[in-house]
Amino acid sequence: MTSLRPVHNWTTPTNIYMNLLVTSITEVDEKAQSISTQITVQIGWYNEFTIWNPHDFCGINVSSIKKDMVWIPDINIIESIKTEFATLENQHVQLRCEGIVLTSNTLALTSACKMDLHQFPFDVQSCSFTLQSPIHSIKVIVMYDVDFLSGKELLINPFSDASFLTLSSKKAFQTQGEWELLSINISKGRANPLGPDQDQLIYTITMQRRPLLYVIIFLMPVLYFLVLDLASFFIDSSGGEKLSFKVTLLLSISVLLLLLKDMLPSTASNIPLIGMYCVVIFTLMGISVLETIFVNFLMAKGNQTVSVAAMSVKDTTDPSDSDADSSEERLYTLNVLKQILMEFQAVAHQNHQERKPLCWTRVATIIHVIFFFLYVTSVIVFLISLSMAWFT
Repeated sequence: MTSLRPVHNWTTPTNIYMNLLVTSITEVDEKAQSISTQITVQIGWYNEFTIWNPHDFCGINVSSIKKDMVWIPDINIIESIKTEFATLENQHVQLRCEGIVLTSNTLALTSACKMDLHQFPFDVQSCSFTLQSPIHSIKVIVMYDVDFLSGKELLINPFSDASFLTLSSKKAFQTQGEWELLSINISKGRANPLGPDQDQLIYTITMQRRPLLYVIIFLMPVLYFLVLDLASFFIDSSGGEKLSFKVTLLLSISVLLLLLKDMLPSTASNIPLIGMYCVVIFTLMGISVLETIFVNFLMAKGNQTVSVAAMSVKDTTDPSDSDADSSEERLYTLNVLKQILMEFQAVAHQNHQERKPLCWTRVATIIHVIFFFLYVTSVIVFLISLSMAWFT
């Protein structure tokens, strides 16, 4: 019979031995929290009805038959979102004279995977494949009035250890994409969705992202913009080139933030460090723009006071009564003395007016120097702290 477990006594459990090899990681979707892989699942079990003596059959100890001729365990992957055969479905199983049945399939699997993107793009992710039978349980109890009988149906066990699976998967790995396979771990579990406990075999794959592309196209440009913003402090503040340069850098960071929005999921529980990296740099550059505007305002106010003072001096030094009297001989001495007095008054007025522009310029210079040192210190402390959080 192909629909019942291949045991003579129903209380005898059927032990399923399995291997799961990861042959490629085709896609990891951070926003959908899913991973697409190609895996090879190898299954073996003991069938009490397919035992024979090879001497009675011309020394044949291995035979291949159709799948529909024997019982096949119903093993599913719980995390599976979409599963299809990567190659043609294997229509045969291999029978051995000892009663062992072997089969294998290569599957293209898309499964759910909870990802922690806090250290993106220097992150290491772990995704689990839970193998479980949806029908057969670990323990079955049949009650007859008071007496009852109990027995186990199906147990799932690993055939190979974790180190062998890791080494075999790395040898069979077919892609060299964004992700690198680190290890495969094996653990046992039990599930009880609605009734008796069901045996589980959990394969946990650990993979590491290759971050070089993100460093080149994202992290380095943002760092270059920050360096250019630091260099802009040495641009002369008399014109408007410095302010326009800083605003251009700020807009460039905004474009990179839009690119980051498309890469990371909006439902991340922890703020990714790369997001903090961009936001803090964006904030520092925004504060730098505000400081430049304020310093330019103080410098412009000082220049305006200087212009007013120069105009006043020019008006004061003009002779107003050169033609006041037609008698030059009598008033010559008085005009000379009056002119000298007016020149002294103009010099005193000019010195009084120059105090104000000198005060505004000095305040602007002091603010600019203090802000520059605070800015450089903040950048250095932030980059060191972020590097320690990223690589530890």
